[in-house]
Amino acid sequence: MPVMNAKATTATGEWFGHPKGLYVLFFTEMWERFSYYGMRSLLVLYMAKYLINKADNGLDVLGYGAIRHFVQWFVGLFGMRGELSVQAFSSQIYGLYTGFVYFTPFFGGILADKVFGQRKTVYIGAVLMAIGHFLMASERLFFAALLFLILGNGCFKPNISTQVGNLYPEGDHRRDSAFTIFYMGINLGAMFSPLVCGTLGQKVGWHWGFGAAGVGMIIGLCVYYFGKHLLPPDRIMKKAAAHEEAVDHAITPTEWKAIGALVFLCMVNIVFWAVYEQQGNTLQLWADQNTRWRFFGFNVPSSWYQVFNPAFIVIFAPLMDMFWGWQDKRGREPSSVTKMGIGCILLGGAFIIMIAASKAVGPTEQGSLLWLVTTTWLFTMGELYLSPIGLSLVTKVAPARMVSMLMGMWFLSSFFGNYLSGFIGGFYETMTKDAFFTLLMALGVGAGLIFFAANKPLRKIIGHGV
Repeated sequence: MPVMNAKATTATGEWFGHPKGLYVLFFTEMWERFSYYGMRSLLVLYMAKYLINKADNGLDVLGYGAIRHFVQWFVGLFGMRGELSVQAFSSQIYGLYTGFVYFTPFFGGILADKVFGQRKTVYIGAVLMAIGHFLMASERLFFAALLFLILGNGCFKPNISTQVGNLYPEGDHRRDSAFTIFYMGINLGAMFSPLVCGTLGQKVGWHWGFGAAGVGMIIGLCVYYFGKHLLPPDRIMKKAAAHEEAVDHAITPTEWKAIGALVFLCMVNIVFWAVYEQQGNTLQLWADQNTRWRFFGFNVPSSWYQVFNPAFIVIFAPLMDMFWGWQDKRGREPSSVTKMGIGCILLGGAFIIMIAASKAVGPTEQGSLLWLVTTTWLFTMGELYLSPIGLSLVTKVAPARMVSMLMGMWFLSSFFGNYLSGFIGGFYETMTKDAFFTLLMALGVGAGLIFFAANKPLRKIIGHGV
């Protein structure tokens, strides 16, 4: 018996030159990212300023002792001896959480490709994440809440992104533009969430901020459910409607080359995210400890720092899209891999500003907000050159029968990058600030040079506009 009529789910009509389903996915992802970034804006501060001290002094947090012992042992393998400070341990947990959030999408992609399809897997992920956000209201269940969020994101993240690609036929020139629009949705949610969740968490109570993140996830789930008729059927749904078995064919040599190219790009991508994710970790600590947050006579929460990056994306993403269109008409638009290289160079170069800031602002003093604003603007431009371009590239290159899995693999690079960001962040207290920011600059620029060097070989191997 067929699950449903595939024709009934085909996207119908367009808004502003794109299928209506794009805007369903836009607002679904916007609210999901509202919940994720709202919680993330509080995570390090919550641990460093409240939870870890309480747990060290006897607060019953389920699994705390075992997790602290494991983290201490693990970092010891890399030469970090001695008891981890509250800041260092908080940084490690931040890195593990944000890392595993991007580890599980690989398996969520397999689950969608082989078993449930993208639609059902998105529902599973959204429900698990909502549960996780509301569990954050319990200090004792802190680590259980993180587990629900990690598993939920694994089901949700790769399968919402691949559905953007499903809206367009192969070769449709609007696909890159669609992912840029979709990326704006991500960052629109990320822009408002620190204002709501961060303010509630720091001014009213930590659990109010986490609860607001859970409400955002519920809204996103509702948007997806009521807009499902505007989305095309996924592969599993098509097979069920046609009474066919979902038979997978052997991977061809050409497909193996494409997969190999994606693996290589993912490996370099790790370095980008390790540096980029410092904005939620050590740069958030700089914002809290070394930045003045006073506007028109009012003190505002330092978690508002998390607004700058998504706000810059919402402002500059359409401008970059127009700029690339202008370059394309003149035959001068960079390849996807070249754009990624530019993104890494901009990311690394941004930390030159923070090197100057560390020399101008004393370790116990507070400096101008402009240091952070300028730095964040530069690496945000780098992000626009890398992240949405990478998402689009996966849907172009990946074989259709395994696109969710390979999208999960793309996010897997963020797992290693996010954990590496936590590991690097552990040196924030032990290195001088200018040396720490110099390390971040070198990593970003180095990754960019690798992308530039790999551009021509990759284009010869698989083409596809890379």
